[in-house]
Amino acid sequence: VRAAGPSAPAPAPVEVAAVERGPIALLRVFSGTLEASAEVQVSPRIAGHLERLAVDIGDRVTRGTVIAWLDDDELQQAVAQSEADLAVARATLSEAQASAELSARELERLTKLRDDGITSESSIDSARTAAVARDAMVTVGEARVQRAEAALEAARLRLEQTRIVADWDEPPSTLDDGPAAPEAARVVAERFVDEGVVVGISTPLVSIVSLTPMIAVVFVPERDYSRLQVGQQASLTTDAYPGETFVGRVARIAPVFRRTTRQVRVELEIENADQRLKPGMFVRALLELAREDEVTVVPYAALTTRGDVTGLFVLPPSSDAARWTPVETGSREGDRSQVSSSGVVDHVVTLGQELCDDGTRVTTPDRTSSGGAAAQAP
Repeated sequence: VRAAGPSAPAPAPVEVAAVERGPIALLRVFSGTLEASAEVQVSPRIAGHLERLAVDIGDRVTRGTVIAWLDDDELQQAVAQSEADLAVARATLSEAQASAELSARELERLTKLRDDGITSESSIDSARTAAVARDAMVTVGEARVQRAEAALEAARLRLEQTRIVADWDEPPSTLDDGPAAPEAARVVAERFVDEGVVVGISTPLVSIVSLTPMIAVVFVPERDYSRLQVGQQASLTTDAYPGETFVGRVARIAPVFRRTTRQVRVELEIENADQRLKPGMFVRALLELAREDEVTVVPYAALTTRGDVTGLFVLPPSSDAARWTPVETGSREGDRSQVSSSGVVDHVVTLGQELCDDGTRVTTPDRTSSGGAAAQAP
């Protein structure tokens, strides 16, 4: 009786998926934080007693809105004093001008008398000296008037500064290159003082932020830096509004990397017309960094590593033997990956690669439904 030889190994059970040709995008998700596009801390220009604070947290303000008033009693008295000093200076100038005019007439009269031989030359010299002195008094009087006017203007300016108003320069937006949009109201984000306190020069009273547009700050690693461009669109999500997507675009890219993280700061601008997004919110930004139109695409799960080589187990048409094929990977979009190899055709193994070697027979019930012949065990 002849002994039976060893039986062939059973095919390895695997799952496969079809190889595709088509477009694929390189997508990256970056986490970041929302920041206000502009922030202004309103401070007084003079020291004083804070008499009244007109706004509080959450109030909407525009340029020119009165924020607070300082006690102005002393400054009103200073304005009154300066007005009185100006009146005195003007009266003194009028007196000096009248005296100068009188001296000029006297000099003219004596000059005529001298021509007639009636008066002496010494009288003419005295009159001329007096006229020069009166002219000098006029010059001094004019200077005193100018000084009094300047003092009055300074006193009025200090009095005006007791009324503290919101003021800022509107920053340019990169969202629209067309005509400037109407100025949007800003919001009081924080209050630093209470009524009744004494504040010094440049003591912050309130902080005012702009919510339109908003800035999402993310940090991008070196590997993706070369693919960044100003103007790239981004889709943003936040836990505050589950299931909603906000549209922004890259507004600014920092020219230097952080030494500690080797990442670069990127600012995304979001229109936020409804002002639902707020500073401090956590966001995730999805950026399309590259796109390929006609490439070979396989499921990301099909990629495996043998040694230091990345590759696929390819199942050619009408064959039940998996063939190991090294590949180079490219862009990844979700669970799909670009690969570059002319030998990647038909189907690739997506589950069960650990059971496979080059030439391993495999079986999968799904291959018939995907268009190929099912591999059968002997």
